[in-house]
Amino acid sequence: MSLNDKKEDTHNISQFEYKSEIEKLSKLLVRRDLELTKVNSELDEKILELEKSNKELLDMKDVLEIRLNAKTRQLREVISGLDQQVKERTIKLEKSQKALMNILEDIQFEKKIAQDERNKTDSIISNFSDGLLIFNNDNDLTTVNKMAEKYLNIKREKIEGRNIRNLYEVNELKSIIEVIGIDIKDVFRKEVKIDEENILELTVSSTKQDNKNISKFLILHNITREKKVQLLKTEFVSIAAHQLRTPLSAIKWTLTTLLDGDLGELNEQQINYLKKTNLSNERMIDLVDDLLNLSRIEEGKYIQVEDFIKIEDLVNEVLQEVEIKVNKKKLLIDFKQDKDISKISVDKEKIKLVIQNLVENAVNYCYEKTKIYISLTEDRKKNEIQFKITNSGIGIPEKVKRRMFTKFFRAENALKTETVGSGLGLFINKNIIESHGGKIWFDSEEGKDTIFYFILPIKKK
Repeated sequence: MSLNDKKEDTHNISQFEYKSEIEKLSKLLVRRDLELTKVNSELDEKILELEKSNKELLDMKDVLEIRLNAKTRQLREVISGLDQQVKERTIKLEKSQKALMNILEDIQFEKKIAQDERNKTDSIISNFSDGLLIFNNDNDLTTVNKMAEKYLNIKREKIEGRNIRNLYEVNELKSIIEVIGIDIKDVFRKEVKIDEENILELTVSSTKQDNKNISKFLILHNITREKKVQLLKTEFVSIAAHQLRTPLSAIKWTLTTLLDGDLGELNEQQINYLKKTNLSNERMIDLVDDLLNLSRIEEGKYIQVEDFIKIEDLVNEVLQEVEIKVNKKKLLIDFKQDKDISKISVDKEKIKLVIQNLVENAVNYCYEKTKIYISLTEDRKKNEIQFKITNSGIGIPEKVKRRMFTKFFRAENALKTETVGSGLGLFINKNIIESHGGKIWFDSEEGKDTIFYFILPIKKK
């Protein structure tokens, strides 16, 4: 084979190979094109899906935007409402805070006033001129002032804070607790003797809130000086009365002798003068007797003598003694009594004096031509006898009623009606009746009826 043939064969082989490569490449391209077509198709599908998804997303976006806008509006409305509420609450809070601050300021102010008042009260209590013991509702002693320490000769640290039951053990307080009791009853101006040189007047007063006792005040007023002065007065009255009694008795004896004609005949004028003198002398003797009774009462020497008597007999005796005066004023006396009134054991002379004072007062202060009613009744259940006397006369003014049983007191209308009188009768009556375990009182209205009562327990011999 020639070289040209070789070259031609080589050329033919090369063309064949090239063609074969071309065909392979063509097939590859076709396959690639198919693959690309498939890919493009898939891509188109994906694009369609994406477009569909995108549309759904857009639709969802629109829905979400609508919902978001609605929620935003709602949130804005809520926020706006909350802002308004916050503002309102803030305003209210500011107002409340301001009101609270005002209240706190008021409380501080009132607290200061209360503290000032308390300080003033403590100062008043501490410097009170009388002794003062204050107990709380549980009867614990909470306050003892300086004068109480002085009067009782005791330090407050020893007794403050203690209950009254424990205070009975304290010697300085025994006499006081014996008067008021462990329940601390109310008393008014009760005399308490601490020792010979220390006499106190005790008053117990309760303070209440909603009708409940919240504290009790024991006021101790020192009456030692007054008692000494009173004792001196009593001694003077007693001495003066005793000294007057002897010459008055002598005058009475002389006047009686003259009036009886034992010293010779007297003319009518002389007899009249002697009768007036004798009447004045009798009044002086009555006054001296009253003063002696007063001094005995105040000295505690008004001794009782027990007699077993019928009290109606004493009433009848007194009515006989005042008969002349009753007839002179043209009065009628109606005396009624229960049947079979019991005898009682009393001091006859002293009870007669009581009845005599009451009957004479009724006669002296009633209007002329009126009626005086006297009654004696017996209460067998209570075991006591009651005396009652009623008259229609000047009566007792309301403003002086509380003083009627005090010594030397006479009402103004009584002084105008009956100028003679010592003002001791009712004082003596009260002491006599109470010393017998009884009670005396009255009901009266000025210018109308006056009724005096007394009761006596039936003590049998």
